[in-house]
Amino acid sequence: MRKVVGEGGVGMRSWIRTGIVSVLAAGAALAATAAVAQTPVLKGDPVHGKAISYTCLGCHGIEGYRNAYPNYRVPKLVGQHPEYIVAALQEYRGDQRSHVTMHAQASELSDQDMADIAAYFTGPALQPAPVAANAPPAPAAVAVCAACHGVTGISVVPNYPNLAGQYSDYLKREIGEYKNGGRKNPIMAGMSVTIKDSDVDALAAYFSSMKPALSTLARPMTILTATR
Repeated sequence: MRKVVGEGGVGMRSWIRTGIVSVLAAGAALAATAAVAQTPVLKGDPVHGKAISYTCLGCHGIEGYRNAYPNYRVPKLVGQHPEYIVAALQEYRGDQRSHVTMHAQASELSDQDMADIAAYFTGPALQPAPVAANAPPAPAAVAVCAACHGVTGISVVPNYPNLAGQYSDYLKREIGEYKNGGRKNPIMAGMSVTIKDSDVDALAAYFSSMKPALSTLARPMTILTATR
């Protein structure tokens, strides 16, 4: 891992390195448990996924498209783990995530539909790569996230989302929802409360700058995309 530049010098670098290693060790046990316990994900058909995902493209097929209220950019999906997309859709279909539009969309989908849409939108998942020499310094709070999401935002197991290249305002929104109960996940509920409000911006900026990065699915030319 590269040196972390900033106030605190060698002591700070050592603290961050130790924190990441210890959290990685704890997270490995959680990841192993989740991997064993999770229900196998259905094999997705991207052709059928494309056929039924026309409503999804209205938001997730436009780069930089914003949720109206509260105002934040909807997430990039290309390069994400399909297993995570399926898990997220199932949570929107249930009561684990509060978003009226996504709940309505997910409620119409079977588990196979979700797997098919995930196969179409995500494509090949991002693969871990060394930290770029010109990457920004890692904030100390990265130690909280690294166990599950990786130091560079590439997650260690498919059920955990990749964060690399995701919109920073969406990442801030995610953390806030886990903190206030808008999203219900026992692991993230515990982790999010350890993140100080003052660290959220730095975390979001750091992970959004990582490479390789998530991207937006290119959609067919329409009146909405003609000028983009």
